[in-house]
Amino acid sequence: MSMSIVKPHKLGIIAGPGSEFFTGKVVKHLRWLYLDRYQKLSAALVKRHEMTPEQLLDVVTLNDDLISKKIPRGRRPKTYTCPDFEIPVKYTRFANGEVKAEILQAVRGLRLFVIYDVSNQYPVQIAGNDEPVVLTINDHLMFLFTSVNALKNAGVESVTLVLPTYPYSRQHKKSGREALTAAMFGRMCENIGVERIITLDIHSREIENCFSTLHLENLHASYQTLIKLHKIIEFSDPDLVVVSPDTGAVQRNKFYAEALHRPLAMLYKERDYSIVSKDAKHSNIKSISLLGDVKGKTVLMADDMIGTGGTLLVAMRELISLGAKKIICLVSLPFFNGTAREDFDQAYKEGVFYRIIGTNGVYHDKTLTDKEWFIQADVTELFARVISRLHHGRPLSPLLDNRQFIHRLVDNSQANPQAPLPGSRVAYSDRE
Repeated sequence: MSMSIVKPHKLGIIAGPGSEFFTGKVVKHLRWLYLDRYQKLSAALVKRHEMTPEQLLDVVTLNDDLISKKIPRGRRPKTYTCPDFEIPVKYTRFANGEVKAEILQAVRGLRLFVIYDVSNQYPVQIAGNDEPVVLTINDHLMFLFTSVNALKNAGVESVTLVLPTYPYSRQHKKSGREALTAAMFGRMCENIGVERIITLDIHSREIENCFSTLHLENLHASYQTLIKLHKIIEFSDPDLVVVSPDTGAVQRNKFYAEALHRPLAMLYKERDYSIVSKDAKHSNIKSISLLGDVKGKTVLMADDMIGTGGTLLVAMRELISLGAKKIICLVSLPFFNGTAREDFDQAYKEGVFYRIIGTNGVYHDKTLTDKEWFIQADVTELFARVISRLHHGRPLSPLLDNRQFIHRLVDNSQANPQAPLPGSRVAYSDRE
């Protein structure tokens, strides 16, 4: 009897330095997921095969014991137990800047998922350093590469990278003698044996075209951000309008406009590309034109990321000057680089915007998450479900394209504004 759907044999997960919190939440969701699956499957099987729950558990335990790498010891368990997926790793950084990853547990034959927030700019504790150190994205990448190489050398069956932020994703096209670093990173991963990358709202889908064997799974946080959005506005608000902050974000904002059945407007920005945007006060935008109407409206803008936030703040100030009543932004990857936090703090005090909804795909501590204007959407369950489906060879389409569910969700909310939205565990069907 195979219990692969409820017993994740050969599944292993490791966390990169600075990714322990995100990984811990993913593992927690995974454990809940397998426990929930077992309870549902158990209820169906005991009825179907006229068994008691205890008899079914005995069969499951026997199956586990038969495929175990070790001879089982002790008494058989009285309840279903979910294995611990996390594999301990020791990360070391030497005085000259070189790094090392040492896998502290046997991993031969396992399918490993390396969860790594390579954009984490907070101090992390690393062996070889007395105090926590801030790692650059390039430091993170060397830890990532050495981890993958250590896993491959240890005999794992496969390695999948779970990278909420795809590094160098904005270097996906060139206008002169410059590198296509986004594609180069993917090919480097291919060369060291990575099978797949799972990421969140990659800046350009064309990056995937540069791979030969590596698969890219691009997740979207639309459902999670809509749940948070519903807590601060009514989807049935007739004064709601969706505005694309630039031409590159039109498709993303069209998705929300169609889902919410609201008009779509767009800002067109004329830029001087001889000027490099450094921060909110020094952008290369020369002029902005609005296609649409925002006077007296609640504006919803969606984008894939906030870096320095300069162009977004310019766009929001322009919308306020054109009569917008309230502005809310949805972003998948809230980096807030440089002086972005201070700039947004000041803009919020000036009444430039109402709220920023961003995911925890980029780690931030309470100095950001406790701000009145910032709302964090949790995407760890989405990643947990994708990991589980990939591990068991099940389809990802219900998680990668959830437009039909979102349309149904919004339609029901607009028909009955007082009804609460269901949680994500209701959103994701587990039957496919």
